[in-house]
Amino acid sequence: MQRSLLRRLVQSRGALSVAIAVAAGVGIGLTLVPRAPAPGSQTEPPPEVQLLGQSLALSDDATEQALQRVRRYVAGEFALEMPDGKKRPLRFSRLGAQIDKVRLSQLVRDARDPTSPLRRAHRKRATPGPIELPVPVVIDTEAVLPELLRLKDTSDRVPVDARLDLEKRKLVPEILGQLLDVDATLLQIDAALERGDRSARLVFEPQKPKRVAAELGNVAFDEVLGAFETRYNRADRHAARTYNLRQAASKFDGYVLLPGEVFNFNEVVGPRDEANGYKVALVIAEGELVDGIGGGTCQVSGTLHGAAFFAGLEITERYPHTRPSSYIKMGLDATVVYPTINFRVKNSFDFPVVLHQTVKNGIVRAEILGPKRTKTVTLIRRVTQAIAYEEVERQDKDLPHGMRLLSQRGVPGFKLHRYRIVREGAHAVRERWNDVYPPTTQIVRVGTGDMPRDSVRAKDDPHPEYVADELLVMTQGLDVDSPGGSDGGAEFVEWREPGKYGRYGWTEELGMPLWRGEEAKPAPDKSEDKPKKKKG
Repeated sequence: MQRSLLRRLVQSRGALSVAIAVAAGVGIGLTLVPRAPAPGSQTEPPPEVQLLGQSLALSDDATEQALQRVRRYVAGEFALEMPDGKKRPLRFSRLGAQIDKVRLSQLVRDARDPTSPLRRAHRKRATPGPIELPVPVVIDTEAVLPELLRLKDTSDRVPVDARLDLEKRKLVPEILGQLLDVDATLLQIDAALERGDRSARLVFEPQKPKRVAAELGNVAFDEVLGAFETRYNRADRHAARTYNLRQAASKFDGYVLLPGEVFNFNEVVGPRDEANGYKVALVIAEGELVDGIGGGTCQVSGTLHGAAFFAGLEITERYPHTRPSSYIKMGLDATVVYPTINFRVKNSFDFPVVLHQTVKNGIVRAEILGPKRTKTVTLIRRVTQAIAYEEVERQDKDLPHGMRLLSQRGVPGFKLHRYRIVREGAHAVRERWNDVYPPTTQIVRVGTGDMPRDSVRAKDDPHPEYVADELLVMTQGLDVDSPGGSDGGAEFVEWREPGKYGRYGWTEELGMPLWRGEEAKPAPDKSEDKPKKKKG
């Protein structure tokens, strides 16, 4: 009976501890002692709750107080932090930030409820402290993505290899590149908002250069192994093109190419766009001269190709233009378009070579430098066929009715064979390539406008009829009697046979339309009719 009474007492008291004292022959004495509240019980004292770094009283209006606090937070400024510590302000509205009111209300309820997962997790913490409520703010990915892509355009940076400064004769260390990781940055923004931060770090993926200063060692560049030159127009109206020439050449001037390595023009020079500092200038697009970003880059690659060709390096990838160029002979040009059309050359020597390119005084000059020149290289180029161009008329309302103007002079297409003979001592190696230059359509604008004929000042395309030597032979190297010059350049011995394509009037003789407008008189200096001996 006494035991039964004890059980009933324990069951009835619930939150009390029962101390039992048993004395022989005396009976049972009970002392009822209050016990601490069990974890999760309704009488457990609530912990301190914080939201956005401040205490939040769990009163009846706690949800409304929390909502007002979060509203003040999203009404302020937010910033994206660059790796160098600089911050770019970006208001929450630009992030498409929205308060998740349903989640906020649930967080306040969980903070009150001692049996909630939030409170249970808090009790299991190793170190005591307040409950930090996450800030229930979500962003609109579609709103913030354009902002991040704009940042990516301006902050992405291609790595720069270590190189030699040939003027100062010193080693220039490499520069690490970076690419903005948009997905990782979005996660960083989400995490920052949940913590109540007012900034988030942009996440960049580092891009390591291929060539670091430690790899270069003692590179010898005492002699010119191959050199080539082209000319550019220094007039003010061509200033943008000249700027592009210097910009592209600066990307690889002093570049060290180790034995067996391949120089990849597009990879080293990078994109030719406004983000990389290039300007609008004339480019060749589908055979027509039009304005385009980075115009002039092909002259840099073509000049480098000429130097590599006469140095005896292995040309692993090279494409001719869609029309002959005025600054370089057919067979020596090398067109490039980022990222689809490339120029690549391999260092086939057993020692490093250094690429050197300058743009000054109207001359683009490329040199391949190394310890000693041992090869003599000859180019033999023979034009085997000319392809007639067509003439088309295009109506133009900006010209007076009936006026005809030569918008683009036609250029014949050509098929040709190229040979390179590389001699070193008693040994010689001959290589052969076939090039095709498609014809360039002659375009005549025909006026349809209603205005007086003398109200419009327009000129015909000033380019002359294109002429090309049927046979061209150029040699550079040890066997060439070269007096050199103040710039230390190498000379060519050149032999030409004009043949049927090397004199004016040949296109008309073959039935191609020849424009005879007042502004289209032949200018011999625009053709391949050059002195027999010249610098590359």
